[in-house]
Amino acid sequence: MRTRQEKSNVKRFSHMIKDRSLRSSWEVKMRGRQEKKMLKELAVQLKEEKQHKIDEKKRRREENLKRRLENERKAEVVQVIRNTTKLKRARKKQLRCIEKRDTLNISFSGKIKAKKDTSAKGHSQKKIAVSS
Repeated sequence: MRTRQEKSNVKRFSHMIKDRSLRSSWEVKMRGRQEKKMLKELAVQLKEEKQHKIDEKKRRREENLKRRLENERKAEVVQVIRNTTKLKRARKKQLRCIEKRDTLNISFSGKIKAKKDTSAKGHSQKKIAVSS
């Protein structure tokens, strides 16, 4: 229980003096809103930059893989298998090395290479079916 002295110190809420200076002015409110807006724009900009970097890395990686695949195809030593009975006689290990390719593109480039090789080496080479 409270003593008389404590009761006299306690005041009702309605008797308390209210300070109106706690309210912010219009300029302060506008400044706060502007700062919030600037912070949001900065956050969005940073996110966009980060996403752009990620996209750029993905694009470069895809280009590198594509270029690597093209270079591997260029470096392959290929030979056309026209006689399919050879495939029946081949061992499993040899069959694993054989890969199918588009013969139109390769045969055309092979003919061009064969013409160049004839002038340089004296004999032509046909290159199409892959064994690597």
